[in-house]
Amino acid sequence: MTNDNTSEQTEQTPMRQQPQQERQAPGGARFRIAVCALIERDGRYLLARRSDIGWWNLPGGGLEYNETLAEGLAREVREEVGLNVVVGQLVGVYEKPQKRELVLTFRCRPLDGAEPTLSDEVSEVGWFSPDALPERTLPKHAQRVRDAALQRAETLIRAQTTSTEEDQRIV
Repeated sequence: MTNDNTSEQTEQTPMRQQPQQERQAPGGARFRIAVCALIERDGRYLLARRSDIGWWNLPGGGLEYNETLAEGLAREVREEVGLNVVVGQLVGVYEKPQKRELVLTFRCRPLDGAEPTLSDEVSEVGWFSPDALPERTLPKHAQRVRDAALQRAETLIRAQTTSTEEDQRIV
């Protein structure tokens, strides 16, 4: 198996360590920026059940190069649940240091009153109250929904330090 920092090695060719400047972006460490949508209707929030792992989460995902926050979030929501949205208030900034990821979570409003649909990534959708989330809701996403329900004017900043494996054992 290979990753960004290593290459396969054979018996004849020893693995070459990449210099620090090749492994990091200029001026600092590499990290991923992701976005999540908090789409609320009558006090309930839209969650999508992931086809790959069966857990519920908020629509969203990683930004692509040359994409703004609003463009990336709108694209992810459209791809996952078929809704066109307007991106609104930034509810929270969630640090995930083990994954070298920063997640920005925004309130979003559907543009056309359409209902969410399924996709290759999503096997089920539903609207849930923050105090009645499905049993298999990813814990980090459950926290983001509960944070949105607080209706705070200021943006929350939280470190979410559990691993994916730990999150999926919690239930």
